[in-house]
Amino acid sequence: MPLRSRLEGWLTPPKPYILNPREHAVNAPLGRWNLYIGGARQRVPGYVNLDIFAMPGVDVQADAHALPFPDGLFTRVECDAVLEHVQNPGRVVQEIERVLAPGGWAHLVTPFCHPFHEYPKDYRRFTPDGLRELAGGLEVIDTGWRTGPAATMLVFTLEFVKLLLPWRWWRALAHGVLGWLLWPLRYLDVWLLRMPRAERLGNHCYLWARKP
Repeated sequence: MPLRSRLEGWLTPPKPYILNPREHAVNAPLGRWNLYIGGARQRVPGYVNLDIFAMPGVDVQADAHALPFPDGLFTRVECDAVLEHVQNPGRVVQEIERVLAPGGWAHLVTPFCHPFHEYPKDYRRFTPDGLRELAGGLEVIDTGWRTGPAATMLVFTLEFVKLLLPWRWWRALAHGVLGWLLWPLRYLDVWLLRMPRAERLGNHCYLWARKP
């Protein structure tokens, strides 16, 4: 690994969130063919990685509104932080339902209280009830919050401070310094995600659904 990449890895602060363990309490095993929508530069073992842009790690470049796969091919489809970026999320979920095999699983994750971020556009935010409305013919198995109020406060604090700074390198420095100082506060979500009012400041939500 190049020295610059190693230095960036050492200096990058931990993520300002922890994941709700309840999200993966559902038993949704992978099959022979599984699809990951919006993987960008990630490596996603066990999945065909589809993204709107061609870049390292992407297996198929395509628009999620018209998935280039036959009906009933995939055992599991992951759609992680994608639906806020598409013009017609209902159409995308219909495509996910189409390419799922009977008994297959769909896992949707979307932001709620989260800063604006274009990829290439940013159109909307969702709640768990909003994801239920998109499910269509899929059977909803579980919904909830992936990341909670502490994550919301941390990501907005980082973005607010960077907003006040005029130069890009200042913003990068502030992100690094504040990220290292504040990241332990993310563990407040271990407690906060158990509170009934956590949904008022939830950061990302999820939905698990199954094709009949």
